[in-house]
Amino acid sequence: MHQAFIALGSNLEDPQAQVERALETIANTTNIKLIKASSLYRTVPVGYDNQPDFINAVAEIETDLNPLALLDRLLEIETQHGRERPFPNAPRVLDLDVLLYEGVATSSPALTLPHPRMHTRGFVMLPLAEIAPKISIGNHGYADDLAAKCDNQGVSKL
Repeated sequence: MHQAFIALGSNLEDPQAQVERALETIANTTNIKLIKASSLYRTVPVGYDNQPDFINAVAEIETDLNPLALLDRLLEIETQHGRERPFPNAPRVLDLDVLLYEGVATSSPALTLPHPRMHTRGFVMLPLAEIAPKISIGNHGYADDLAAKCDNQGVSKL
């Protein structure tokens, strides 16, 4: 089994319930074991501002899926929950991203690990630091140190 971390987000159709249901779905998915999940965080939108606030969380999992197979499984879960992709950064029912996968560093058109922008995003770093404060984010540093630099980004713990 391999350790991985997943970001969860939603800002449509009762976002808090969407993230909670997604965590339940992940916990009940074959080849994935949910180890722990962060608290939920309210976040102002990033990229496309004309949309509702997000509810975000991060989950630690164990899986025997390889990184691309894990991504495929997460995309299936997004689709099951009604995810549509009308344009980049559009409002969404559910967004699931692989952040880290047991020290793997890779870059392909489908998946880059560690997630290339996670270290600058409070909506990722604050919940990640809550559950894994001393996890290393590539050559950027530890989650708790990076989260401290993101605390002014409109992210608040529920």
